[in-house]
Amino acid sequence: MATNTGLIDDPFAEPLVRAAGVEYFTQLVDNQRYGDVTDDPAATALMDVLVTHTRFLDQFLADAGRAGIRQAVLLGSGLDTRPYRLWWPPGTTVYELDRPEVLDFKAEVLRGLGATLSANRCAIGIDLRQDWRAALRRVGFDDAQPTVWIAEQVLVGHLPPAVQNRLLDDVTALSPAGSRFAADHLTGPTYPGEYRSVPEYLAANGWETVDRDVVDLLAATGPGRRWRGDPDDAATRYVTATRV
Repeated sequence: MATNTGLIDDPFAEPLVRAAGVEYFTQLVDNQRYGDVTDDPAATALMDVLVTHTRFLDQFLADAGRAGIRQAVLLGSGLDTRPYRLWWPPGTTVYELDRPEVLDFKAEVLRGLGATLSANRCAIGIDLRQDWRAALRRVGFDDAQPTVWIAEQVLVGHLPPAVQNRLLDDVTALSPAGSRFAADHLTGPTYPGEYRSVPEYLAANGWETVDRDVVDLLAATGPGRRWRGDPDDAATRYVTATRV
């Protein structure tokens, strides 16, 4: 639906969703495609903000490329197809990190669709709770060069506090001045233990940060975009950061 209306350009999203075979998401695709709009306001609002964040991150990556950054790391890349569907400056390498079965499934479906790469893609099958930093270096990542990092749907309660902090520490250690970072994050905890605010954690470790709520995010992606959900459902926030 977002591709059909021009909000984002992802011709591979629908076939990947259908190939994954998760009934809930397949039904959402069918509802949007065939005009039977869902009567669940929460689902409608969720889809709206996911599309908006995708569009925001696409622009964030494009801006980094125009600024001369030629390394991008997608942490927990999931089924997103940015190495195929986005514009990348010549000489850009995009590192995709996720579990091996996720990357293998995505690559198989995209081969079947005849998808072609628009950047040098380097897929690293690894759980983010493992030593992904060493794995990244083994395949040629240069930590002396500025990097743009995306952590989409990673810092929203999927990792225990200590693992989340270690991930941010590793990103910082691999990021010279001029590197950029963007992520969505939750303001409340999921696992037991103390979660530190992601923007505050980054700021304390040498990053200049900007934190947005869903209203700010919608406003940043185009005029007339507004949050249609319940204010109590908008707990997710969106941080961008630049290494200084």
